[in-house]
Amino acid sequence: MAGVAGLALVAGGAFAQVNEDAPQGGEMIVTYQDDVATLDPAIGYDWQNWSMIKSLFDGLMGYEPGTTTLRNELAASHEIAGDGMVHTFVLKDGIKFHNGREITAGDVKYSLDRVTNPKTRSPGAGFFGMIAGFDAWNAGEGEGLSGVEVLDDKTVRITLSRPDATFSHVMALNFASIVPREAVEASGEDFGREPVGSGAFRLTEWTPGQQLVFERFKEYHRAGVPKLDRLTFDIGLDPTVALLRLQSGEADVPGDGIPPAQFLQVMNDPAQAENVVEGGQLHTGYITLNTRMAPFDNVGVRRAVNMAINKARIVQMINGRAVPANQPLPPTMPGYADDYEGYAFDPEAARALLAEAGFADGFTTELFVMNVDPNPRIAQAIQQDLSEIGIRAEIRSLAQANVIAAGGEPDQAPMIWSGGMAWIADFPDPSNFYGPILGCAGAVPGGWNWSWYCNEEIDARASAADAMADPAKAAEREAAWRSIYLDIMEDAPWVPVFHEQRFTLVSDRIAGDDSLFVDPVHIPVNYDYIHSATGE
Repeated sequence: MAGVAGLALVAGGAFAQVNEDAPQGGEMIVTYQDDVATLDPAIGYDWQNWSMIKSLFDGLMGYEPGTTTLRNELAASHEIAGDGMVHTFVLKDGIKFHNGREITAGDVKYSLDRVTNPKTRSPGAGFFGMIAGFDAWNAGEGEGLSGVEVLDDKTVRITLSRPDATFSHVMALNFASIVPREAVEASGEDFGREPVGSGAFRLTEWTPGQQLVFERFKEYHRAGVPKLDRLTFDIGLDPTVALLRLQSGEADVPGDGIPPAQFLQVMNDPAQAENVVEGGQLHTGYITLNTRMAPFDNVGVRRAVNMAINKARIVQMINGRAVPANQPLPPTMPGYADDYEGYAFDPEAARALLAEAGFADGFTTELFVMNVDPNPRIAQAIQQDLSEIGIRAEIRSLAQANVIAAGGEPDQAPMIWSGGMAWIADFPDPSNFYGPILGCAGAVPGGWNWSWYCNEEIDARASAADAMADPAKAAEREAAWRSIYLDIMEDAPWVPVFHEQRFTLVSDRIAGDDSLFVDPVHIPVNYDYIHSATGE
């Protein structure tokens, strides 16, 4: 996902255990600089709203807290037949939306049809490409996904068009959340501001640019969850101001993390360092090169840019909170190529390659960047590196939503530094670093493939790799994905820059809480199980 740098709340280097006996009650205050663009699960796809949506909505599948182990969520059972091609889900009894209506199998059918409807413009539509009827429906033909059938009020059968090792993970994504048709139709385009789900929390207040308030959904289908009675998100706070509020006891979690300028100060203060939680991330920060915009439609230009960027200097700028990257996959993801050297930092060779591509005098372009520190400073370093080989890049420093919107159009953003929106795995599988951000399915208006890279031969190989659903073929599948990513690097639609670690300072009243944990599938914190020391 866009993941990208969310709250990695992990204790002691391992996933903390959920405290099922934690007291009920209390409130937590989280701060963010930018407003939330949407809380519609079919649309929302950035690190800020991902965990919010996860707390407001549920899907058929989910994960055991703090693990990558799949579990049934709204489903009471999940049966697989037909060599993995037919999945039958039976809903739990008595599960309800926030509006009080009981959820039915028809809601499942509606929700999956909606997220894959081209009119919805969901950036997650491509995840569902393995469902029978997807291609026709996504092209605007027919009346929904033919592979999703309602058998009765509690039972839905989903037939795939091909075996797919990732299907159960996909059904645990936010995009697969179940929504009530009547609420969507009543709100229309405002559903993202008036969300109705079945999650552990419900939205009770939203003052744009200032505050969102979530309250516990008392009829939630899991007993004893959530632990908190109230979640408040204070919006519009500069990260430095947010840090001061936390230090003065007016906030619990600065959602944008420790400001880079204050990082060493916090880490060198024993009292504050004790409240810093650190977590690894399946993360890659990268520069996208729009392959549909000249001159980045020239592979020689893209390779030259890869050789021009001093990644070690950028890592140094963020106080060493990352390791340089040479490929899309992070080192802990299956399929990572340990022996791949990538493009060496070599400005002289980059200049020669640029001249060979027909740009001996360089060219002028634009570099889009999210306007939260350290991203503008990183963009300036990239700008300086590019200038050394004759590329004059004007920096467009914009709010996150504006950068995302520009990237989702084929002719708006020649280059994007993904920082603050960089990719973190939606689920722990190498395919997740392909489909949404490098595959043809993601190269659509509103999509997350900002390089607009589409190699149909590689797309076919990716589909073949995901068809290896038999666990006995896991090693073969991993090797196939490794080969795919190395060939993508030959095409150079990206400059992989670094793989980041996340450090988050929390308040005294939640520091040491045994129920603080990262959602390892998508890095933002899972608010459902956090409890406050003030709970009664």
